[in-house]
Parts: sequence; structure tokens; C-alpha cells
Amino acid sequence: MSMSTSSSSGPDQQISERGDHGEAEASLWWTVVPTLPGEKLGLIGSFSATTAQAAAAVLERAGERLREQGCTLAVGPMDGSTWRRYRFVTEPGDEPPFFLEPTNPPSWPMWWRDAGFATLAEYYSTATGDLATRDPRLDGVQARMDALGVTMRAMDAQQFERELGLIYDVSVTAFQENYIYTPLPKPEFLAQYQAVRERLVPELVLLAEHNGGPVGYVFTTPDYAQAQRGVRPSTIIVKTLAVLPGRLYAGLGALLLGKVHESAERLGFNRAIHALMHQTNRSRNLSAHYASTIRRYALLSKRLVP
Repeated sequence: MSMSTSSSSGPDQQISERGDHGEAEASLWWTVVPTLPGEKLGLIGSFSATTAQAAAAVLERAGERLREQGCTLAVGPMDGSTWRRYRFVTEPGDEPPFFLEPTNPPSWPMWWRDAGFATLAEYYSTATGDLATRDPRLDGVQARMDALGVTMRAMDAQQFERELGLIYDVSVTAFQENYIYTPLPKPEFLAQYQAVRERLVPELVLLAEHNGGPVGYVFTTPDYAQAQRGVRPSTIIVKTLAVLPGRLYAGLGALLLGKVHESAERLGFNRAIHALMHQTNRSRNLSAHYASTIRRYALLSKRLVP
């Protein structure tokens, strides 16, 4: 077994197990982590393992170290926060992985459960091959948004940084009540989205504005995993949908989703995947009008007994 301590910008500690029984490694976070009422979370991320025995050994050591730091609940896999890689695929279904989707061997979540971890939260991805059907209720939402003066437009790719700033402003307010949410500094947010800048199709990123400021957006990309398989992308990935909270903008999320479906169809796409929605997320309720589940994921946890 080996250990190393990382800088404050990364994990608090990295651990590994190597021997005749196989290899496993993980990173631990306990200093800057999400909050959960009544708990002090310790996170286990950057996990990999070649055997069940090695996985059990590294997870046991992870639990011991987090317990030493006063953590009451070990949560993973999560690389520090929900802004970075987290969750296991638990029910892969028949669909191949889509663009930006996390993947893992099917044995990994089973090995965590064997080590005493149980489901803390569930997530879903859904898909629809019908981009043309329009929810008739959206006509009333459109009329109400028009009366308010809410406008919707495609992202201006020539003003990429400014547009990302508007998306960030909505995100920090819309997501603050999300499950185990951690605020992300704006420079880190911008850096994450820079990675997909060259792959963006402006007509698939829609912003809603009101009184000169952003109030909602839907961030969508083509499924470039199809291109990696030698197929022209025909599917869009609805990665993020966010609207400022409150009754004033009720229905705006559904309207944005409907409009991005329309934009995608005009561009020649014929399918949409609504990606990685939490079990209680309003986006999942919107998706239920259009799509069916293709994949399930889980975030796992284990009580750390003193």
C-alpha cells in the first residue's frame, strides 16, 4: 500500500493497493466537500481496481482514513464535487456510451456494495426519437413569457466567454438547492466549458433573458461519441437545463427543452438524450413527457462508525 498527500486544489490524499491480489487506487477528499445535514462527508473518487480483493482493501483503508478525519459518511465515487466526475453506471442497458458520459466496469459498483456501500442517490438518462411532438401546454407558457418580456435566443459563439458568464450566473442560483451541491468558482466553471468550445453548435445552446439579464438556459451538444464510432452524429445530448427559481418563470424549462428539440430537428438530428438527471430533479419530470429511461446510475455511501 502507498499513500501521498496532494495540494489543496486536489484531493486531500491518494491511496493505492498493489500486490499479488491485484491493484486498486482511490483519492480522498474531506477538507472541501459538499454538505449534507447532520453529516460530515468524506469523498472517495478517482477509483479503479483490477480485483474484488484489491477493491475491498483500498475501500477499507479509505474508510479508516476518512473516519480519522471525523467524517461520518463516506460517499463516492465523486472526484471532490458534483462539478467533476461522479456516480457509477449501475444499469447500462443496451445503449453505447454517449458524449461526456461517465463509464465504469460493471464489477466496480458491485465491489463497493460488497464493501458495505449502499445507494445514496439515483440518476437517470433518458432518450427520445421524437423531436417533433410539441407539448400543447407550451403555447400557454410561451404566451406568458412573451407577456413578461422573456426572450430566448441561441448562444453567440463569437462572445463565448461572455455567454458562459451568463450561463454561470444562472447556474450558481438555480443549482444551489441541488442535492449535495458545492459552489464552483467562476474561473473553474469557465475552464470546464472551454474543453468543449470547439464542439459547440450555437443553435443547440439556448439562453432565456429577462430585463437585461439571464434567467435560464439549456446546454446541448451533438453526441460526438457517435462520430468516434464512425457514424455521423444524429443524436443530441441535453447536458444541462437550468432556470432561476420562483413561480415567475414556471414552465420556462419545459419551453427551453421543447425549443432545443425543434432546433435539433431543423439541423437534421432525429434523437435526443436527456443526460444524468437526479431522481428528484425537475428536469426528469420534464423529460418524462418525451423520453424513456436508457441508463441508471448511483452515488453510494457507507456509514463510518467511530
